[in-house]
Amino acid sequence: MKGIAYGVGVGPGDPELMTLKAVRLIRENDLFAVPGKDPRQSVAYKIAVQAAPELAEKEVISVYMPMVKNRELIDEEHKKGAKILEEYLDRGRNVVYLTLGDPTVYCTFSYLQHILEADGYTVELVSGIPSFCAAAARLNLPLGEWDEPIHIIPAAHKLEKLSEEPGNYVLMKSASYMKEVKDILRESGRAVNAVIDCGMESEIVCRSVDEIPDDAGYFSLIIAKEK
Repeated sequence: MKGIAYGVGVGPGDPELMTLKAVRLIRENDLFAVPGKDPRQSVAYKIAVQAAPELAEKEVISVYMPMVKNRELIDEEHKKGAKILEEYLDRGRNVVYLTLGDPTVYCTFSYLQHILEADGYTVELVSGIPSFCAAAARLNLPLGEWDEPIHIIPAAHKLEKLSEEPGNYVLMKSASYMKEVKDILRESGRAVNAVIDCGMESEIVCRSVDEIPDDAGYFSLIIAKEK
């Protein structure tokens, strides 16, 4: 019997936002995978171990997931990562891959999932609270009301839609383009709020475009709402 690969969302940063199901799977399994070179320094690991301290005594392996634009390099590393998991799955061991937020939203595990499923392995996803839901709650803002559309956009891609399409916008992965994003937001006329490192000790809440630092980090999430 081959093992099952679980993609488990640990939420945005606050260990209290982990689901009961995620904690149960950590307690019931003994092998875990996280992205990064040093598994116990992974942000996902550090969140999960606070909610389930027994994780500290269990086996944790790293899967290198490069954050580069070289498509060939990325594909090659993803194949290597899937191969690592398959070696354990072939021994009948379950592997729980811990990931930030939710495994269905811009998640590194998705790349491994496609390879594993194509190779005939069973994959199950366990939802976690997405970063944009946690950030909206932290800001006390409804993401959408009545018939308002909600647009979720990664980085600076397709930001021209801010002026073309009605509704509220969630901007993710904007750090590398922050100055450009801020200029577009100013022109949009929308009410802008942001949370950096939501749920973590380093959390910063911004209540306007100008409060968002130009050098805001990777875990920066912006919510732009129609006034």
